Amino acid sequence: MNTPAPSPAWAHRSAELLEAVRARAPLVQCITNTVVQNVTANVLLALGASAAMVDVPTEAGPFARVADALLVNTGTPHAESRVASVEAARAAVDHGTPWVLDPVAVGSLPVRTALARELLPLGPTVLRGNPSEVLALLGDAAGGRGVDSTAGTDEARASAVAAVLAARTGDGTGTAGPRAVAVSGPVDLIAGSRAQDGSGAVVRVANGSAMLTRITGGGCALGAVVAAFTAVAPDDPLGASVAGTAVHTIAAELAARDAAGPGSFSVHFLDRLASLTPDELVAAARIGEEAAA
Repeated sequence: MNTPAPSPAWAHRSAELLEAVRARAPLVQCITNTVVQNVTANVLLALGASAAMVDVPTEAGPFARVADALLVNTGTPHAESRVASVEAARAAVDHGTPWVLDPVAVGSLPVRTALARELLPLGPTVLRGNPSEVLALLGDAAGGRGVDSTAGTDEARASAVAAVLAARTGDGTGTAGPRAVAVSGPVDLIAGSRAQDGSGAVVRVANGSAMLTRITGGGCALGAVVAAFTAVAPDDPLGASVAGTAVHTIAAELAARDAAGPGSFSVHFLDRLASLTPDELVAAARIGEEAAA
């Protein structure tokens, strides 16, 4: 689907939040999969944030109370990390620390699916995943092919909007839900409530590069970037998700122009994350908004 008519306000809000991230340098606790820990830490450092891989039970909960944001990624759900994930998420909710749930390969594999379904009712600030993961967690779909999605963002749209609406109004079950849902694809889709008036919105970000799918951790690192943006805008999860997605995908788009292949792309991507200016973001952003109905 094509992006709706450009919404300059979203680009300017994203630029504002990029400046806030660099000024504050938020500390993001990452309980993430072992395949991408180094990539995730480097992406956060390039962005201007900081990473702490505190994923041990009895440490994870207390650290979530002092971190500026938390990422829980289900990519390698070993026994200790599962315990630490729930401990940290509960502590984050109790303390008011914004947190992002990235349900990697949920639906297609049973252990991580059970973990994600235990975490979701705790009410993540943002749920971020590919369409198959989002559908598997919010609906009745079976999931994708491992970490690869077999569905498109439009297929996940209704589930994303419904989840955000239930979290805002209460779904009658006494459980919480995500305040924003970010669905990755060739055109990213983010559903949530506007900070100004609480009304629902669906925003699409059409930036990016297929090179992100050719390197390890391109999508998982996005979850950490979104978490960093929630740290500086905890009361605006929709805006934080749009800004994090825009910065990540615009940096990738610019890096791909100079890259000869996946190896050089990785280097250019980190450089572009570090050098991207608010003006460059506004000029490059292809962000549109549509009604949530």
